[in-house]
Amino acid sequence: MAAITAAMVKELREMTGAGMMACKKALTQADGDMDKAVEVLREQGLASAQKKAGRIAAEGTVGVKIAADGKSGVLVEVNTETDFAANTDKFKNYVAEVADQALNTKAQNIDEFLAEKWALEPDLTVEQKLSSMVSVIGENMHIRRFAKLSDENGFIASYTHMGGKIGVIVDIETNVINDAVREMAKNVAMQAAAMKPLYTTRAEVSQEYLDHEKEILTVQAKQEKPDANDKILAGMVMGRINKELKEICLVDQIYVKAEDGKQTVNQYVASVAKENNAKIAVKSFVRFETGEGLEKKEENFAEEVAKQMNQ
Repeated sequence: MAAITAAMVKELREMTGAGMMACKKALTQADGDMDKAVEVLREQGLASAQKKAGRIAAEGTVGVKIAADGKSGVLVEVNTETDFAANTDKFKNYVAEVADQALNTKAQNIDEFLAEKWALEPDLTVEQKLSSMVSVIGENMHIRRFAKLSDENGFIASYTHMGGKIGVIVDIETNVINDAVREMAKNVAMQAAAMKPLYTTRAEVSQEYLDHEKEILTVQAKQEKPDANDKILAGMVMGRINKELKEICLVDQIYVKAEDGKQTVNQYVASVAKENNAKIAVKSFVRFETGEGLEKKEENFAEEVAKQMNQ
């Protein structure tokens, strides 16, 4: 029996667009013969996406699912090649199914998630179902990532923007759950969607990050005021770091709906807590934006029309 390596699985996956586990099983069945493995996948109907596998899939949708009791929630990003496909009912329905699966998964990472049984068709894995959907949608597709939050001492709020281009879930710890608190939580999720914070609170910011920023800002300060003593330079640096933290930490940001333009998210949450005689804390959040960090295909409509006319 030939040894099946990760490189072989990767090569077959790129050739056929079939799922990782399906490729591994096909290679095992074919005793490592790549051509025979392709035939095995074709026979199983899993290599129909062969020509699509190399295409860039950087569009798509962020799906959101909150449990019925509100104690847990999940974000998933499912990518496809074009906005047109992403806006079809078939694609949207599939993303909703992926979100349902992710809400209940025990998987700790995307590879484990793709390898588990597809709940709606247990004879398939999540990845095999994805491969079949490539044929249905007609474009290359990926389940890129998922993230879950849960809180037994509060609830998970969510917000989606631009039809699923951006999705946010927020963990709210509270001893009071009513309409006012739910509205506050949604507003905090909207804040995260709009203002792109990197952290929830300053406590999450690593010392390594702060030290690095101090080095850069110290050099800048010395260039601006070469004659300043160390105390003045230190004050300049700390002032700039504090300003930066107010921009990258969710609860320290200026609340976008603040009427005076000065109220922070933390102050807004505190005001709602006071009005409802509640204890409220924003514990964490997750923000996904479709295609962030992915290479996107440059479309040239004139070239595409010319290509079609010449065929």
